[in-house]
Amino acid sequence: MRRIDAIALTLVFFLLGGLAYIVLQWLGIGKMNAGIWSQVVLITALLVWLGSYLLRVVTKNMTYDQQLENYKTAVLKKRLEEMSPEEIARLQAEVAAEKQERLSDS
Repeated sequence: MRRIDAIALTLVFFLLGGLAYIVLQWLGIGKMNAGIWSQVVLITALLVWLGSYLLRVVTKNMTYDQQLENYKTAVLKKRLEEMSPEEIARLQAEVAAEKQERLSDS
């Protein structure tokens, strides 16, 4: 996230709080209760956003993780394209031997 995006998000968040306060007063709720309930709305929104962020971190569904995975895949594809058929056969034999070794250890 760029700095300007963070500033804009903060501004929108505060405007949302002010708007909630005005709407609650318009609905007939007193100033004190409107202030309390607008804070409840903002804190709830903040906690929902935080929860969604933490979920994306835990599931590795963040932009950086996706870019890194795409890069690794592209590098492996490029290396595979550059390998000769003999090298591919040797690599497949190594992988098969490792699989067999893992199965025999289990």
